[in-house]
Amino acid sequence: MSDFVEEVEENLRAERLAQVFRRVWPWFAAALTATIVGWLGAWAWQSWQNQNIARASVVYDQAMTALDGGDQAGASKLLAPLAKDGPAGYRTLALMTQADIDLSAGKAADAASLFDQAAKSAPNPVFHDLAALRAAQSLMDTAPLAQISVRLTPLIGANKPFDLQAREALAIAKLAAGQVRQARDDLNALSLSLGISQTMRTRDEGVIALIDSGQGARVAQVVQAAAHLPPGAEMEAMKLLAASAPPQGQAAPSEAGSPAAPAGAPPSSPSAP
Repeated sequence: MSDFVEEVEENLRAERLAQVFRRVWPWFAAALTATIVGWLGAWAWQSWQNQNIARASVVYDQAMTALDGGDQAGASKLLAPLAKDGPAGYRTLALMTQADIDLSAGKAADAASLFDQAAKSAPNPVFHDLAALRAAQSLMDTAPLAQISVRLTPLIGANKPFDLQAREALAIAKLAAGQVRQARDDLNALSLSLGISQTMRTRDEGVIALIDSGQGARVAQVVQAAAHLPPGAEMEAMKLLAASAPPQGQAAPSEAGSPAAPAGAPPSSPSAP
């Protein structure tokens, strides 16, 4: 009798397990299918992204080769598809390179617009801030100080990747706007900042010396151009400007808000601020 009862209970347990399996199996199968499909989709997406990046890298290198060879039209043609719908990093690089081409052709407004597009498509804060900085620098010859300040101020801060460059650009914009004393103070503080490169420190100290010699009205134009020159070339521009300073024994005309050089001081010697 006990064997019969155990057999009946075993059959009942088996039937309950079968019922549970029939209820759970569709959900289990669906979850397993979704997992497999998701993994395959992620793998396919990553593969597609890698292929796109590889193709974009080849095209960008070809564009740079054309640009190095002086073929700006050919470079622009190669960059156009990347700038439109390339991978985020290469789209930003393509837009910035197109902007540099426009800038070299004197199209500052077009260049600034492309730099702004590059900042919007940037894949990380470093690319964003670099494109935003270049946009502001493109407009420094034409835009008012207020507009330049609005563009540069968000790039200044302890954790900003181009804090030093943005501070220098804003100081030069102030100098171009006639705020000589404020520009000098900003450049002096910048030259004493930690992390500043020797090239930038030398450039800023040279600007301060030129301001003190009474040439602040002219130095802004030189520095704006020199900031984009290869390392060392900006100092040649400074030397040319310094060479045109008033001779010893003749005081240079002072500017509004700027200290005049004392009579008899060499052009490159800063007077007391």
